[in-house]
Amino acid sequence: MSIISGLKKSRLWLLLFASLIIAAVMKLPEHDHSEKRFPKPEIEFQPKSYICYRTSAPIRIDGELTEFDWEKSEWTDDFVDIEGGFKPLPRHRTRAKMLWDDQYLYIAAELEEPHVWATLTQRDTVIFYDNDFEVFIDPNGDSHQYYELEINALGTEWDLLLVKPYRDGGPAINGWDIHGLKTGVHVNGTINQPTDNDVGWTVEIALPWTALRECAHKATPPGHGDIWRINFSRVQWQTEVQSGRYRKIIDPATGRNLPEDNWVWSPQSLIDMHYPEMWGFVQFSTQTIGNGKELFLFPQSEAVKWALRQLYYQQQTHFLNHNSFGNNLAELELNELQVNNETVSPKIKTGWRQFEARLSLYGETWFINQDGKTWQE
Repeated sequence: MSIISGLKKSRLWLLLFASLIIAAVMKLPEHDHSEKRFPKPEIEFQPKSYICYRTSAPIRIDGELTEFDWEKSEWTDDFVDIEGGFKPLPRHRTRAKMLWDDQYLYIAAELEEPHVWATLTQRDTVIFYDNDFEVFIDPNGDSHQYYELEINALGTEWDLLLVKPYRDGGPAINGWDIHGLKTGVHVNGTINQPTDNDVGWTVEIALPWTALRECAHKATPPGHGDIWRINFSRVQWQTEVQSGRYRKIIDPATGRNLPEDNWVWSPQSLIDMHYPEMWGFVQFSTQTIGNGKELFLFPQSEAVKWALRQLYYQQQTHFLNHNSFGNNLAELELNELQVNNETVSPKIKTGWRQFEARLSLYGETWFINQDGKTWQE
């Protein structure tokens, strides 16, 4: 074999090898250049509202809701899926009521349930592993330092304090307790008995103002017309009966429990209760229950805060993609922000892993920062 023919063969092998490398590279999955998105509500900002009146007489916390004041008070709207209109209506009805006096904020709930069951008996365990009823309270509406209480049909409680939402780094203080808390549960049927059908269960809660005052940063008890942000959630698991006991249904495709249903008073739009800006508005009245009706007055400041919240969501998306916060609306790909059909331009300051936005309107100046906290100066 000549030297020339040998070189030709070597060149052919090199070309063949190169073509194989190119083909392999062409088959590699493309790098995902799609933009990361910070989860945000995708429904119109229309939280539910409720007028909370004073009691006329003491409330006995036994879960039965037989007092005259409970009979006079109105129910909230029926609960809906946590994602709102994106999902079907719940299979079972849930609704709540509220009252207050100088010592307590009272909450009552009615949960329709043909098969009442519960297993957890130790306080401060993760109660939503059972079917449960949950209360969330943010007294001053800044989305920080808020309270959570969960209770199951056995009356087992889990109370905790959130320094800030999990999306903003938490944490939850599990060791915090609502001192003086009173709860009562009444089962209209037989709990943990699969051989019959039940009507459901009712919950009654008395939350002492002395405990809620710890992080309220506002007057407690509230004054006339004061508004707190409150929401309620019901966790509901799908079950079946095995060996005479309720068991959560397993998804054969995953080998895990079917996802729980989350039914709420004021929808969140996404499966996460820790978006306090989406919670309902509870307006307190010093008027005694049964002595007339008052109208809910939507505070204009909430429209201002909602505009700032849109900037916050977009800042978080910008940080996910660029590891920095944007300096103006154009950089954040926000064409404009509006409050009651008025175009507004917040002032933005940024630093290393920080931002602060300021918006002045209606004689007030409101702020929001990278942690999602809102405040007024």
